[in-house]
Amino acid sequence: MSKQGKLIVFSAPSGSGKTTIVRNLLNRDLGLEFSISAASREPRTNEIHGKDYHFISLDDFKSKIGNDEFLEWEEVYANNHYGTLKSEVQRIWDKGKHVIFDIDVIGGLNIKKQFPEDTLAIFVQPPSIEELKRRLEGRDTETPEKIAMRVAKAETEIEYAPKFDYILYNDVLEEAQDEAEKVVSKFINS
Repeated sequence: MSKQGKLIVFSAPSGSGKTTIVRNLLNRDLGLEFSISAASREPRTNEIHGKDYHFISLDDFKSKIGNDEFLEWEEVYANNHYGTLKSEVQRIWDKGKHVIFDIDVIGGLNIKKQFPEDTLAIFVQPPSIEELKRRLEGRDTETPEKIAMRVAKAETEIEYAPKFDYILYNDVLEEAQDEAEKVVSKFINS
């Protein structure tokens, strides 16, 4: 991969608001483009292949791992792999843009480890686990069992927050969005 732009990583537990914050940043004039992750799971009802994720079979995913086609990848849940294809990052750099990621905590830290000077790793901190659970239930997209699994995972993920460059507290969404823009803008222009 030929290095060109900067890398902006947003990681957080499900329901923290990171996707909403990332979408907001993409609508501001910062020269960012979204890195579409690969996933080995089936698309949810409202998800579109090539827009939300690159949905690929588990076998294809494992083949790409073997061919060293991923910048980072993780088995986030049993047989549910997520990762960042090197070709996706290169595609964005080739357009002269900076890459913004919405990825899991381990994946985010792996990117930071590979590009320590060129990566800004931001952890989006929810106000509380109770609020996180309320937000997940409010989505009305998952079973109570899945929500319980995500909440349990969130408790572990929050322990990683201090390893990130910046912790963005998302209590009031509009304030978190403005703060994210300031932090990202400063990093891009440094």
